[in-house]
Amino acid sequence: MAITRGGLIPAALIARELNIRLIDTVCIKSYDYMDQGGLDIMKGVDHDGDGWLLVDDLVDTGKTARAVREMLPKAHFVTIYAKPEGRPLVDQYLTEVAQQCWIQFPWDMGIAYVEPLADQMKK
Repeated sequence: MAITRGGLIPAALIARELNIRLIDTVCIKSYDYMDQGGLDIMKGVDHDGDGWLLVDDLVDTGKTARAVREMLPKAHFVTIYAKPEGRPLVDQYLTEVAQQCWIQFPWDMGIAYVEPLADQMKK
């Protein structure tokens, strides 16, 4: 299960590796670009998460994580990144980062040619 939109890409990668075909979503809006706003639950679920893997890209202040934990108390909750305020709310995370760190995910960034460093140094 993915928390949209941040958890969609990591959930798809995990599903591919584990040969999972069913991915459900919990749709929550809490960010607009770099500003954290109010929590808007756009789609919930009708179960407690028992036997489900819940995936998000990051746990930050814990506001979204708390709401999802209330909906899915039995889900195993994983994130790529965890910040100190939200870290206790997830079961596993890949990397811990500072609370004030803003993470730019590759899937949120535009693709542009970057000149090789060696060419830049010639100038």
